[in-house]
Amino acid sequence: MFIKRDPLAEATEMGCCGCFGFSFAKKPKKVVRPRVFGNYTSEESLLDQEMEVEDGEFDNGDVTDTGNGDDSDLQSPVRRSEEILNYRLQNSLICREVPVKETHKLVRSEDENGNKMINEYVREYKIGSGSYGKVVLYHSSVDGKYYAIKAFHKSHLLKLRVGPFETAMSDVLREVLIMKTLNHPNIVNLVEVIDDPTTDHFYMVLEYVEGKWVFEGAGPPGGLGESTSRKYFRDIICGLMYLHAHNVVHGDIKPDNLLVTASGTVKIGDFSVSQVVEDDNDELRRSPGTPVFTAPECCLGSTYHGKAADTWAVGVTLYCMVLGRYPFLGDTLQDTYDKIVNNPLYLPDGMNPLLKDLIEGLLCKDPERRMTLEGVSEHAWVIGEGGPIPRYLCWCKRNSRSKEEVSNGSAVDLLA
Repeated sequence: MFIKRDPLAEATEMGCCGCFGFSFAKKPKKVVRPRVFGNYTSEESLLDQEMEVEDGEFDNGDVTDTGNGDDSDLQSPVRRSEEILNYRLQNSLICREVPVKETHKLVRSEDENGNKMINEYVREYKIGSGSYGKVVLYHSSVDGKYYAIKAFHKSHLLKLRVGPFETAMSDVLREVLIMKTLNHPNIVNLVEVIDDPTTDHFYMVLEYVEGKWVFEGAGPPGGLGESTSRKYFRDIICGLMYLHAHNVVHGDIKPDNLLVTASGTVKIGDFSVSQVVEDDNDELRRSPGTPVFTAPECCLGSTYHGKAADTWAVGVTLYCMVLGRYPFLGDTLQDTYDKIVNNPLYLPDGMNPLLKDLIEGLLCKDPERRMTLEGVSEHAWVIGEGGPIPRYLCWCKRNSRSKEEVSNGSAVDLLA
């Protein structure tokens, strides 16, 4: 990695703690102060702690409310997302030719070498963890392929409050519902869900992306370099444009959620805080993802537009890839938010003018004037020598067009 771990960098691992009021004036009348929800008393208590758990064990932790709403907000964003997603699934309005496999029987055993197994999957080793559960590498005894399996304990998820109306179980189930509708080469694919009602275990079987994190590739100490950054960035934009076209707001775009395959393709993962909106109404209330990547308008404490917030996070990610540091990072959480809201954007004098123009457009503090993903995809720096970003014709769009062609008597085969 080209970013060293230190107390300041750990701010990127903080869960969102809420926001504070500000204006876009250059000289604010008062010092901005973050609103802290729950029992947060220090920066350290806001850090996402990795959970070292073995099968059958879980630290239940404290019940914590990290949402921005109040009890009078009867229509929660999560509930609305679930309604939209269930409607899509029930009416086959999904972007998958092959549905996600659903398994309701869990068999825990060992293979001939004493390795733990869940159903057909043989355990290799743990590859990640978070506040909800862990991610373990398995290989299938049926097809021989490797899979990344997210493992949860339902009792633990049900005890963790993440908002006035939701528990962590709501987040996980919404993540599953979202991934059941998606299929794109720049999105991590959900293969199977294992949920046995007679056990406390819950598993998400995901495609295993064997490459490294975006920040772990070879490159100069200050960043990945323009060529590699452009290649990765084009994949990120392609995947995010697909999500937004399907009215999915990711909510936590950052390098840690961007996986790179062995062939160098970037895939967007982790939809645990994602939301689904209806039509163009992407107004959300619950604060998104990671503070260092949070857009200024999300700090108002009221509503914000989710797609514009995703675009800001993409800008922060590009800044990190190119320069190897964060554009706005303070000594404390409050200081970090203060910088996001009020500090001007710093870019080196010798930066490529096209790249500088792109980053300035993405990191425009006013969401109304911020560059759109469509504009990003047509930007000269993004096009580079690779040409325009390919327009992926997804399954649901191809299927829809195919039906239209059939109804019009056309022999064009759009599914080829």
